[in-house]
Amino acid sequence: MSGESTGSAATAQVNAAVTGVILAGGMGRRMQGADKGLVVLQQAEMISWVIDTLRPSVAEVVINANRNLDDYKKYAVQVVPDSIDGYQGPLAGFEAGMSVAKTQWIYTCPCDSPMQSPLLLPHMFNSVTSNEAEIGVASDGNRTHPVFSLVKTDLLQSLRSYLASGERKIDRWFAQHKLVEVDCSEFKQSFVNINTEEDLKNSELSQMKLTTKSDETPN
Repeated sequence: MSGESTGSAATAQVNAAVTGVILAGGMGRRMQGADKGLVVLQQAEMISWVIDTLRPSVAEVVINANRNLDDYKKYAVQVVPDSIDGYQGPLAGFEAGMSVAKTQWIYTCPCDSPMQSPLLLPHMFNSVTSNEAEIGVASDGNRTHPVFSLVKTDLLQSLRSYLASGERKIDRWFAQHKLVEVDCSEFKQSFVNINTEEDLKNSELSQMKLTTKSDETPN
């Protein structure tokens, strides 16, 4: 696994350079309007699985949420709502996270993918920086996952202008900047998300190992 070669120097660089932004600002339409980050999976809220995986690899964790803000603040992280009303999609969450980040990069990931590997971010960071890209998007080998992205925070004004024009599509904004698709096919489990109540009941999902800071934590 290439991610296993990520040493302590690379990990320290990620800690200093990246703010983790967990996207929890959606409406949960396919889950009858549930706030998915607060939905319980295996005795823990889904957001907690993501926080535990992300926290060792970033300078700070920020949650983008548009409701139940106090429930998210109990995790001792900064919680920021969209600056645009009306649940305008993931890019609004990107903008919210970038607006408070004090680092050179943000790393975005969704609150409803609780099986994320702690090696995913260091793997992406190495690829994006070695390619001198402004944005890196994860690919599982079959398709990209735009909500799993590394984005330079100095693109904030570009994003604000894009949103102010009425645009909302991630790929169109990505295309305006130096983009690299990062092959993350070895981390496919990271992209499994829980969208519906049926997903919660799915025996395959419930029996999958939920990754925490255990045997996959970078050295």
